[in-house]
Amino acid sequence: MGKITFLGTGISQGVPMIGCNCHVCKSSDIKDNRLRTSALVEYCGFRILIDCGPDFRQQLLRENISDIDAVILTHQHKDHTGGLDDIRAFNYFRKSAFPIYAEPNVQESLKMEYSYAFAEYKYPGVPEYDLQTISEEPFTITKMAEDGTLKSITITPIRVYHYMLPILGFRIGNMAYITDGSSIPEPEFDKLKGLSLFIINTVRKEKHISHFSLPEAIDVINRVGAPQNYLTHLSHQIGTYNELIQILPENVLPAYDGLKVNF
Repeated sequence: MGKITFLGTGISQGVPMIGCNCHVCKSSDIKDNRLRTSALVEYCGFRILIDCGPDFRQQLLRENISDIDAVILTHQHKDHTGGLDDIRAFNYFRKSAFPIYAEPNVQESLKMEYSYAFAEYKYPGVPEYDLQTISEEPFTITKMAEDGTLKSITITPIRVYHYMLPILGFRIGNMAYITDGSSIPEPEFDKLKGLSLFIINTVRKEKHISHFSLPEAIDVINRVGAPQNYLTHLSHQIGTYNELIQILPENVLPAYDGLKVNF
């Protein structure tokens, strides 16, 4: 049994969006307040954070999360990496560098964005990262359990395209999580067979250059065939939570910040 907690379910600007007076941004329903997209997956004794956006600190404090085992990054955009400076808290309590799993191009972006963390002579207290290189092949995360035994978990990356940018989704057990996608190469659908829970991004009902539209996301959901499906990375253009649940298929729901789902 695993569990995913949706730490944030919004687009890069978040919802409400600064300066917007639309009915979604002005909604009083807490389910329409969407921080930048991120999720915590708990599985086989591991706590894995998928993406670490600018709202990372706020999200972990809200959910009372005091420790995680690793961060895995889908891609290098700021709304998915902008909270990594706050890894310093884990450095402080662990007295060690923190493992971050990412593709080489994402690592290069981090080295520019957080150049102070990779400097030869570092300012005291800067975050310490243990960069681990991943690709499209399954990778293993390990840790020492409290009883002294070595535990491991295997994660399967899923190649996705964010317009022309190659990014990664991830399968952990029978759950798969895809955000910021606009297309999935045909061979990758084999990695999505036999899921019990599928999460996919959509920003609006109309066509979008770099994200699945709602009809496109539903088409992918229907092809994958998981019994439970959730939508994330939602913009104010897609409507409120209550508006969405009235038009979605029975096996599809909009995710919202703080939602916890077992798989």
